[in-house]
Amino acid sequence: MKRILFTLLVLFLAAVCVFGEAGRLRMSTTTSTENSGLLTVMLPAFERMTGLKVDVIAVGTGKALALGEHGDVDAVLVHAREAEDAFVAKGFGVNRRDVMHNDFIILGPKEDPAGIRGMKDAGAALKRISGKQASFISRGDNSGTHLKEKQLWKEAGIQPAGRWYKEAGQGMGAVLIMANDMQGYTLADRGTYLAMRDKLQLSILVEGDPRLFNPYGIIAVNPKRYPSINHDGAMKLIDFITSKTGQEIIASYKVNGEILFFPDALK
Repeated sequence: MKRILFTLLVLFLAAVCVFGEAGRLRMSTTTSTENSGLLTVMLPAFERMTGLKVDVIAVGTGKALALGEHGDVDAVLVHAREAEDAFVAKGFGVNRRDVMHNDFIILGPKEDPAGIRGMKDAGAALKRISGKQASFISRGDNSGTHLKEKQLWKEAGIQPAGRWYKEAGQGMGAVLIMANDMQGYTLADRGTYLAMRDKLQLSILVEGDPRLFNPYGIIAVNPKRYPSINHDGAMKLIDFITSKTGQEIIASYKVNGEILFFPDALK
């Protein structure tokens, strides 16, 4: 009888573990996505519809993709298209889908000591900041925003260095607070800035350069490489976010009356 009870207990615990894993989903995403507040609206709707609980890991895009490469998450939602395509090409991800977009902006103090206000060429604006050695705070974390910043510096023919250039190694929200406290310049995604604008004394000084376009994509981790991941759950999440319902949530999400993201999946 004791052996039978022990066997039943083991089977019960195994079933609980399996159900628990099947009922949870791990997604790595960018700090800008989380800082914007969008996920606090999007994910509860998905969880109510499916019964799946989404565990979010918010880091820079580079780290978010690395978590997928190691099979530590089931899906990734990021914004660095070249890195995303490489992730899929190397066999780490499958079923990449366009989700939404906004744009990057260069922020700075209202006094604008580098004199970049109103410029439409982001590279030229960075070159002027460098020439003035005005304080610039970089994400410095291999995030999508950091990758875009490095691309712009490269196109401007500048290797930023010196006391004026500070690499924070932090997420978008933390960098905005640092730039605000130091009254320096920084590159940010518009969504996070709008979500935090009431806490900041920074102005949008440069916008509208086509190179500042900022698309987001979602990718399922490849189940052939990591059979134990919750691929079914990842595909349900992808289908929801790119569905009419998910895209309407994105389109209707506003902070202080302003849209933070524009849906792309149904175009």
